[in-house]
Amino acid sequence: MTQAHPIRLLLIDDHPLVRDGLRARFDASPNLQVVGEAGNAQEALTRAKTSSPDLALMDISMRGTNGIELTAQFREQFPHIAVLILSMHDNAEYVRQAVRAGARGYVLKDAPAHEIVAAIERVARGDSYYSAAIATRVVQASTSHAPIDSLTPREREILSRIARGLANKQIATEMDLSVRTVETHRLNIKRKLGIEGQAELIKFAVENRL
Repeated sequence: MTQAHPIRLLLIDDHPLVRDGLRARFDASPNLQVVGEAGNAQEALTRAKTSSPDLALMDISMRGTNGIELTAQFREQFPHIAVLILSMHDNAEYVRQAVRAGARGYVLKDAPAHEIVAAIERVARGDSYYSAAIATRVVQASTSHAPIDSLTPREREILSRIARGLANKQIATEMDLSVRTVETHRLNIKRKLGIEGQAELIKFAVENRL
């Protein structure tokens, strides 16, 4: 069924090839119109102002401000723009964090093109949409409360780098953060996990395959 007006999309992903692939998919649909692209948070906020999209299709893993943090900024600055997360991560905690930040849906990047289009159309109408695999993981996670579930996506990213033996300054450089921010995240990770020393922290990350 064709919309009276195409859904105006803003593609936010730090990989140009991914954006090119998405645009090629959506150009085949008369219901969708890509009005802007962005590879980082600053570009996304600028494009949101200038291109007036109905929906932002948002990746999570980006340098600097990640997609969940950016979703929260969209909710604050552009509450009229719906956010749909399109990610390779099927982790239930990522989904919970995204929903808390204001996302209306979460679909996996390896989903068929028709499912991604359907997700966009539903979210643009004001409904929500979650890939079946995501919904299953969220239900499973709701019955267990492992310590790692308390970590935010950003804290998981930092913990994975701690597991690689990176120092705070190296992590800050790699993630485009300040050293103080990394130090704060490290303290929060230890507090949430009930861990004191560096060796314990690395052991935990390795055991949880971070």
